[in-house]
Amino acid sequence: MEELKTRPVKEAELTLIQFLLAHIKTDEHKFPISDTAFEYEGGKMGSINLVNKNQGEYKGDIAIAQYIDSDGIIVMITLTIDTNDNLLDLDFWKVNFKKLITYPKPNDLVFDNFKEIK
Repeated sequence: MEELKTRPVKEAELTLIQFLLAHIKTDEHKFPISDTAFEYEGGKMGSINLVNKNQGEYKGDIAIAQYIDSDGIIVMITLTIDTNDNLLDLDFWKVNFKKLITYPKPNDLVFDNFKEIK
């Protein structure tokens, strides 16, 4: 099996994860943020796996948000945990499956009133 190429978690990713945790009224004490990540799809859409020593399987989503990329396309963002209650993924899904253009800042996110798809 080929070894995964990991990298440090970027500052923008850390900021976004911290913001999502604060939004659900929890923090890094309950869900420590790994300092190492693996990029899915070579980073095309921005999704990362947060590498943990005791990593389990996908358990569920703990935060979901969306924003509009600079090309006007909706991007869904999901923060997930594993069966060991570790943060697992910061997952991005751009609805047209194209490359992410602009990485979101916390004030770009919408939680409750998702924007309409045009």
